[in-house]
Amino acid sequence: MVRLLQYSDVENAYDDPERIGRLAGLIGALRDEDTIVVGTGDNTAPGILSLVTEGRQALDFFESVKPDVETFGNHDFDHGYRATREIIERSPQTWVSANVFFQGARFGGVSPTTIIERNGSSGSTRIGFFGVLDPATPSINPKASDLVVENPIESAKRAVATLRTQNVDHVVALSHCGAGDDLLARELDIDVVLGGHVHSERLDYVGETLCTRPGANGTALIEVELGEAIKGTRHHTETGPWGERVASALRERMARAGLEEVVGVVETPISRTEEITVSGECRIGNWVADAYRWAAGTDVALHNAGGIRSGPPLMNDVTLADCISVVPFDGPVTVGTVTGRELRTLLSQASDPDVGFGEPHWWHAHVSGLRATFDGARVESVRVGNEPLEPDGEYTIAASRYLFETDHEFPALTTGHRNGTVDVQYEVLAEYARTVGIDLVIEGRIERAKGKS
Repeated sequence: MVRLLQYSDVENAYDDPERIGRLAGLIGALRDEDTIVVGTGDNTAPGILSLVTEGRQALDFFESVKPDVETFGNHDFDHGYRATREIIERSPQTWVSANVFFQGARFGGVSPTTIIERNGSSGSTRIGFFGVLDPATPSINPKASDLVVENPIESAKRAVATLRTQNVDHVVALSHCGAGDDLLARELDIDVVLGGHVHSERLDYVGETLCTRPGANGTALIEVELGEAIKGTRHHTETGPWGERVASALRERMARAGLEEVVGVVETPISRTEEITVSGECRIGNWVADAYRWAAGTDVALHNAGGIRSGPPLMNDVTLADCISVVPFDGPVTVGTVTGRELRTLLSQASDPDVGFGEPHWWHAHVSGLRATFDGARVESVRVGNEPLEPDGEYTIAASRYLFETDHEFPALTTGHRNGTVDVQYEVLAEYARTVGIDLVIEGRIERAKGKS
């Protein structure tokens, strides 16, 4: 029987040699001659090593596990088009994308579809694959602003029609569209949607189409059996077999990076799981927002929950590498000015259920310099410093460059509000740790009515 093994959103797993070694080892243990190994995006960035190598650390993983087919995620463009092209050229897998274009053409070496044939127990089986990317990518990734990402449904319909004329037995979508996967399953004549982008795990059906997501950071692998009945199984990697080759290569890269300078000490461990960062005020969110406001000298600061990457708790000695792992992006902290009325609108967008790479119940804002109470998405009160918010007053605000440039999160903040920059985000965290320290508590900055989202 032909089987698919899916990884996705590997991201900062490269910064933990044991975790990436377990993922590679599990792929090797489950693979046989009838298996097809596929990736569904964000498998080159972000992360510490990704910043240092411009995504090329992923080549260690790709060369170790020899994937068959891969598609783009939004973070695969984090280091610019040149780096993306080099990774495509040097990696062993076939890259597919039906809806991504740059300067009027597809990336060299990238096709909208591919067909892989395997000889399973019931004879030869032809599987057609196509890839689609979230059309919001040019908005959510400033380095991808020159991409043209077409409507995934229309592009996918053309890809499926092409594959169906070539006598394939199954059609599989490799999707980095997040919440858009259900629409792909409903609108298209396909058997499986192997998804990514949203970091929660998924294994269920929309109609008769199997929809999957392995989650993020190399913690799980999805296995799909392409038989008369299409079935999926989730494998967690933490107790899987060991892949020493890739783990050793990444240990060497980390040692060469020279990022072990201790910048601060944490007495009470600071958790930074996704569950914590998207649930409201938390210590890690307060640290990031406080550092930005301190460095910029602004009235308030705002940081998006999705910009804080999951990882092990910060504890004991905190290094420069730890700071990078929290916000592994090379954009600067940016300064702007908003009115009180605009600031209230920004806060109301903290519970936006339509952010495509999140879940409807996620909370998206971490703040500094203010206290706000909410009833659902409705802002009941705001105080900046010790004073009530003045609707017509002006307030300086610090945030990542991304939040000023995207209209996907906190769209009330625009480039028109921007009037300066400070330092790169992780350098701001490191300097704040050196100068002020890392000793954070929950202060009631965000108060949400019980039972409300």
